[in-house]
Amino acid sequence: MHKGWLPRPWTVLAWFAGITLLLPVLALFFEAFSFDTWSFETWSFEELSPGTEVFSHLWDTVLIDYISNTVLLVFWVALLSVIFGLPVAWLMAMCQFPGRKWLQWAMMLPLAMPSYLIAYVYTDLFDYAGLIQTSLRGWFGWQSPADYAFFEIRSLGGAATMLALVLFPYLYLIVRTSLAEQSYQLIHASRVMGCKPWESFFKVSLPMVRGAIVVALALIGMETLADFATVHYFAVNTLTTAVYDTWLGYNSLTAAAKISVMMLVLVFLFIGLERYSRAQQAVYERQSKQDNDFLYRLTGIKAVMATLWCLTILFFAFVLPMLVLTGYAIDNVDVAWNSDFFRFAGVSFSIAATVAVITVIISLLILSNQRDSNTHEQKWFNRLPSIFASTGYALPGTVLAIGVLIPLTSLDFALNEVLDKWMQWQPGLILSGSVFAIIFAYVVRFNAVAVGAIESSYSKISPSIDMVSKTLGLGRFKLMWLVHLPLLKRGCLTAALLVFIESMKELPAALLLRPFDFETLATYVYQYVSDEQLENASIAALTIVLVGLLPLIVINRMTVKH
Repeated sequence: MHKGWLPRPWTVLAWFAGITLLLPVLALFFEAFSFDTWSFETWSFEELSPGTEVFSHLWDTVLIDYISNTVLLVFWVALLSVIFGLPVAWLMAMCQFPGRKWLQWAMMLPLAMPSYLIAYVYTDLFDYAGLIQTSLRGWFGWQSPADYAFFEIRSLGGAATMLALVLFPYLYLIVRTSLAEQSYQLIHASRVMGCKPWESFFKVSLPMVRGAIVVALALIGMETLADFATVHYFAVNTLTTAVYDTWLGYNSLTAAAKISVMMLVLVFLFIGLERYSRAQQAVYERQSKQDNDFLYRLTGIKAVMATLWCLTILFFAFVLPMLVLTGYAIDNVDVAWNSDFFRFAGVSFSIAATVAVITVIISLLILSNQRDSNTHEQKWFNRLPSIFASTGYALPGTVLAIGVLIPLTSLDFALNEVLDKWMQWQPGLILSGSVFAIIFAYVVRFNAVAVGAIESSYSKISPSIDMVSKTLGLGRFKLMWLVHLPLLKRGCLTAALLVFIESMKELPAALLLRPFDFETLATYVYQYVSDEQLENASIAALTIVLVGLLPLIVINRMTVKH
């Protein structure tokens, strides 16, 4: 029987799960700000230093360039995303034109395309040996690069364009929803006062969705910081590649942790900006509209231009890369359809399924404990494990990998020391050197997705159901198993699906944490991308894209109402 002065087992488990998933973040800060030398005998620090020799060397040589490249990359991706996404969002929310009904969901398709696949496709087309430049030299008789000017696809600008093509749908979705919730009365009033459509857009609509734009750009900025494959493929040195190179090149975990903390500061700034902008959005007037209620019904050349603009962006962001990948798969089916594809697909599916099940169980445990709160202080206290367990989603993949390696390596060393002392046996790196590290990293990173999906379903269950169940004598476990779980079935399935798909696509963490001679589908494809031989893994690449389309179908059913 439970004693009042003891914490409940369910609460203990929830806190254990939350703190465990917070460990990588804590380990990063501990490692980054650790002292160089520690004297256990004298219980004192022998040397106090802000960084290791490797970090100091990087700071004196290349790290400033890495930081400036990162800032410039985020800026250009944000700017291009606004150019691509803002006009499309306004057209979809405010105008009626040919093709709008299917274009409004089709504009989300680029989210399913990994940026490094687009990068490879466009490099294959626009590089010096690519189809475009080869054709131009053949048509005009040019002999060398000195005979003509052509933009360099493998550059910071090229990387920014590739990332913007796959990330602008974030801005499109958020801003379109915000525009659709505006009251048309304010825009009509501006028109009555003599404002032209563009003037109404800049003076009325744009200020009202400014918070939504900032929210979207904050998310895009975090995704840009997290990208590794595209910038690595284009040889653009950013903080993400610095973490990767420092760990693998210099073999310095401390220096990599210090750079990771620098990235975390930027991520937390984006999160703070996003939260502040969401709070500002709440003051805007909202008015629901009918499905056929449009402010502008475009005809003639305006309708043609609106449709062409949307089709052009969709073509370059999704249709063209998809056609090229499909062509690769058809032409190289004998090579791409092989035992390696099935083996690594099976590995990815099994890891993703395991992570999905674990995150759903952890989320149910944490949210059930959070729900069982009677006072305001208790609600705040019980919410902390949920916050801890969701923090990992803000970590870029390379940063997460470093954060996971630190505690797991320490545990491996301690375990080997204990087993060697008592059993004269050293099993090696059974945690940090096995698939366990990848599964743990994925759980840390994607548990927030499961918490969000299940918490949304939990909010729809009336508290009175819990009261009646407790009155009938049901304990915490029976309440969860017999009452909550049947009502949360849809939310749990959605959470499992989203986590499964995210795990299938994750690349940076898998690259750093995979054991020797171990591949997931994402790392398998990227190895061929790095070797300029994507054709040999084209079927695997298409599989990743097709799997990524599944959550877009779910999002489309939930969000496309206008």
